[in-house]
Amino acid sequence: MRKKAGPGGGIPLRKRLLVRLLVASVLIAGCSVAATAWLAVQTTTSALRQEQGQDLADDVAILARLSGYAATHRDWSGVAATVRGLAAQTGRRVALTTADRTLVADSAPPGSPLPPSPAATVDPLHTDTYTQRGAQLSGIDPRAVGPYALPAGERRQLDQVAVKRRSCFAVNGVPTTVRYTPGGRPYLVSDDGTRGVAEVPEECADGALNTPTATERRALDDVTRRARACVGRAGLDPDLGALEFDPGPVGRYLVPRTAVRYFYKGALGAGGDATAKERREGWQKAQQKAQQCADDAYRDQLDPYVAPAAQLFLGGGDRAATRFVMSPANKAKIIGAAGLVLAVTVAVTAVVAGRLVRPLRALTEAARQPPDQHVRVPVTTRDETGLLAQAFNALTERRERLEAQRKAMVSDIAHELRSPLTNIRGWLEVARDGLVDPDPALLSSLHDEALVLQRVIDDLQDLAAADAGTLRLHREPLAARDLLDQVAAAHRVAARAAGVTLRTDRADGACLDADPVRMRQVLGNLVSNAVRHTPADGTVALAAHREGGTVVLTVADTGTGIAPDDLPHVFDRFWRAEKSRSRRTGGSGLGLAIVRQLVEAHGGTAAAASEPGAGSVFTLRLPAAPDETEPGARDGVRTGEAGDPWSAASPAGR
Repeated sequence: MRKKAGPGGGIPLRKRLLVRLLVASVLIAGCSVAATAWLAVQTTTSALRQEQGQDLADDVAILARLSGYAATHRDWSGVAATVRGLAAQTGRRVALTTADRTLVADSAPPGSPLPPSPAATVDPLHTDTYTQRGAQLSGIDPRAVGPYALPAGERRQLDQVAVKRRSCFAVNGVPTTVRYTPGGRPYLVSDDGTRGVAEVPEECADGALNTPTATERRALDDVTRRARACVGRAGLDPDLGALEFDPGPVGRYLVPRTAVRYFYKGALGAGGDATAKERREGWQKAQQKAQQCADDAYRDQLDPYVAPAAQLFLGGGDRAATRFVMSPANKAKIIGAAGLVLAVTVAVTAVVAGRLVRPLRALTEAARQPPDQHVRVPVTTRDETGLLAQAFNALTERRERLEAQRKAMVSDIAHELRSPLTNIRGWLEVARDGLVDPDPALLSSLHDEALVLQRVIDDLQDLAAADAGTLRLHREPLAARDLLDQVAAAHRVAARAAGVTLRTDRADGACLDADPVRMRQVLGNLVSNAVRHTPADGTVALAAHREGGTVVLTVADTGTGIAPDDLPHVFDRFWRAEKSRSRRTGGSGLGLAIVRQLVEAHGGTAAAASEPGAGSVFTLRLPAAPDETEPGARDGVRTGEAGDPWSAASPAGR
């Protein structure tokens, strides 16, 4: 006994539809979660970087603005408006205090606590050269000009010199632009944006634009005096305190770095036997100390002109700070959310896949049942699976119907062949035993039985050829009037013997494109069937007419008619309206089946209409022959199209 298959039907677990759907859903969900997490991390990281970069840029801008205020003011008395403006612009809290936390200005409401620690120190004389844009290398804000600020008169004089020198440069093909230092001194830069001018024409190098004014000279003498005093206290040559003037964009005042003859006092031995390395190191240390003295002297000179150092406090203000910390709690939340998404995906997929697989399993079980049971499956949905179930049920019905027809056909064929064979065998055995003489009457009866067998076999052969597509048709133009006359003449004797009037309606000039022999066989079967089922004094009428490109042939009788339930089966093989009729009175049951097959082979259709007690009408619609104007309409046989199994040009043709 065959072992019943389980739900899986012997399919490996990895190949089952449910497992594949689950795996695909998990992979899709996992990729989606991973892509979403990656995108969220990237977006958050980018947002954090932008936020941090914006915060840093805001901090630098605030510090630069307040450092510039301190560089141009002697105190902080009027800084409150500047602080409020910066807070409104950046959305940050801005507060300034003295070194002992005494509040100078604050953008927050009174009484608001300060942040725990200051963000920076605002001191124009000691600025952060890494965050303070435009700061000097010495850490002094370039906007702190102090005594170097030029009065209006000196500015006008220098402007005239700058315009003259710019014109001189232009004449020599060097385009320049006039810029100004924070102290008000003009200087020239190339139009390409580089500082200064790379090559100064000789006629323009008069030095007038680089010469210090009276105001600058007084300030320079003061800072030189301060630097010399510092250099002397350090034990260095006082000449190292001589500063040179640089009229650059920030108005720097530097110690000459080309005087290699200056050393620490006492750096060389009394005998002057120091090595070159020791001399170079001594000179570098002296230069560094001299530069430090120059910077300290510059700060001391500017100190009365700038505001005192202050502490800068920055807060979040109205803008919420963006924070993202990948802590264990956040990791747990992310993992939990991803797990929940996967769990929901698996659950939903399992439910949906179960609903999809259940009808398929039912179809599989139904298909595995023995063929003679013809099992149907319930249709529970209207989707593709439901359509598949409907198609399966329809296929089962067709298979059941075909199986019934096959059994009936085998039985009918056996019955049709058994009767004449039994008669022939019986008479031959009787003649062999000498009980009956083989006279002409006996031989004639045996001959009739052989003709019946031959007719049944010929009909079966025609149906088999039509089913296999090997039925040969010899098409030619055929006049419908001639066809009707020939069929009527062939059956008039049989009709007269049955007391039936056979009438033909004169057809118009309709012409068929058909095989004359096969069409006579078709109409002959219909006429024989009509005469057989028409009582005495009845009428059988043949008619033909043309409708467009179609010729319509009709065979109408005034016989007993066909019941409505039997009408759809009149063209079935071995079908008889009266099951009790013998083959001698009701025919073999193949005539109408042959009619339909031959008509369809010609590309036409056959139909039947009947009313019980009023007779029946069989209608054939066949292609009309080409008009006489078409080539070959009369002189030759119409050439069939390639691939038409019934055409004369096909392999199944002539």
